[in-house]
Amino acid sequence: MLTTTVADRQRVFIDDARVECAVEAFRCSDREHRSRTLAWVVMPDHVHWLMQLQNGNISRCMAAFKSRSARALNLHRASQGALWQRGFYDHCIRSDESLLKQANYLIENPVRAGLTTKVGEYPYCWTRWPAEADESADVSPPDQRSDVE
Repeated sequence: MLTTTVADRQRVFIDDARVECAVEAFRCSDREHRSRTLAWVVMPDHVHWLMQLQNGNISRCMAAFKSRSARALNLHRASQGALWQRGFYDHCIRSDESLLKQANYLIENPVRAGLTTKVGEYPYCWTRWPAEADESADVSPPDQRSDVE
């Protein structure tokens, strides 16, 4: 689980086009086989990224994400300069139960921040698992699911 914050906590991710700059950077990391994204949320001034590291190390993966998303956002805004604060927070998840709890915590973040009133309404988050799984839903980790690519 990775978290990084926009420099000076500026609220830059405020519309679809700006959020897409970050989302495309997640997708690119997956396409380059650096990561396997399990969930993400793009908040106005920070992002949370639940991912499984595939190749390289976590610092290089996050540096690539920050660089790619900053370049895209600067192009979109016709600006230049740093987008992200230095560093990032990471938390290693060691069990399937913790993984699902972190995914739910992540997608509940917009509710806790007052950006929406219920899970599923905030447009800038995604998870591989349903938010409120019923007993018949398959909420096993992606590596153990039969419908995962």
